[in-house]
Amino acid sequence: MKNNTVCILGGTGFVGRHLAHRLTRHGYRVTIPSRRPERHRALTVNHGIRLVEADIFNADMLGDSLEGAVAVINLVGILNETGGRENTFKRLHAELPQQVAATAIERGVGRMLQMSALNADTNEPHSHYLRTKGAGEKNAHSADYQGLVVTSFQPSVIFGPGDSFFNRFATLLKLTPAVFPLACPNSRFAPVYVGDVAEAFCLALQDKTTFGQRLELCGPASYTLKQLVEYTRDTLGLQRAVIGLGDGLSKLQARALGLMPGKPFSMDNYYSLQHDSICNNNALPELGIAPVPIDAIVPDYIAARTMRGHYNRFRRHSKRQ
Repeated sequence: MKNNTVCILGGTGFVGRHLAHRLTRHGYRVTIPSRRPERHRALTVNHGIRLVEADIFNADMLGDSLEGAVAVINLVGILNETGGRENTFKRLHAELPQQVAATAIERGVGRMLQMSALNADTNEPHSHYLRTKGAGEKNAHSADYQGLVVTSFQPSVIFGPGDSFFNRFATLLKLTPAVFPLACPNSRFAPVYVGDVAEAFCLALQDKTTFGQRLELCGPASYTLKQLVEYTRDTLGLQRAVIGLGDGLSKLQARALGLMPGKPFSMDNYYSLQHDSICNNNALPELGIAPVPIDAIVPDYIAARTMRGHYNRFRRHSKRQ
């Protein structure tokens, strides 16, 4: 490939880190703009990855980051608005993809991959997250006719080392004595491995069958949220009763936790969980990717958390002797 540079927005995050390394194995060079590149120097151990200091919300800096790239991948997203910033979903999920697409066209970048979400829908009446994700997807694809070839991806919950799903529940289970009250226990997911997601992005870059498409990405099996939390509990070897809450108590928990710092669970999360996060047409097999099950990956990094906990407790005990 003569021009083989790909720019990843959100490249220092969970999916971005995995994707950046995977792209270099496919022969690409990767540029990752970041406001604080010094915090992510570990990425540059891979000589195919270049970090540049840039604010992607600054039009000139965004343009400079895309200069010379064959493609741009937008992974930027959040699960909750925090700190009273009620327009963050709109800014990140809806407006940024539109700006990225426009800047890509201006700088001669011909390919854009957009991270969306299952159930993203501009007409979603309650979940601001899903509504703005749908708007961002629509805004990105509207650039197709202007010469920018767009593919968007709609994954179920993504798992792997460093994820915010199994790791978060592992932390919460350890902090909760005896009984773990779980909102929306019957919501369904088809957890998809981050390595499979990264591979799908890599393959889609030059696969013409994906051009202009919206690709659903799921793992090989679906589970209720309660089953996944119980799986995490059992993997950790904890004795906790996971009690599923009814709809009224689930809403009450969402309202209460949504007032806490960091919003561990919010009303927007509650509304998102009213939709099962499972695929109607999983694109992974169509791309030649056999989805990896949770049993093959999750126990290793959950066990590593447990071992670190035992080690840290041993060190603290030793210092007191």
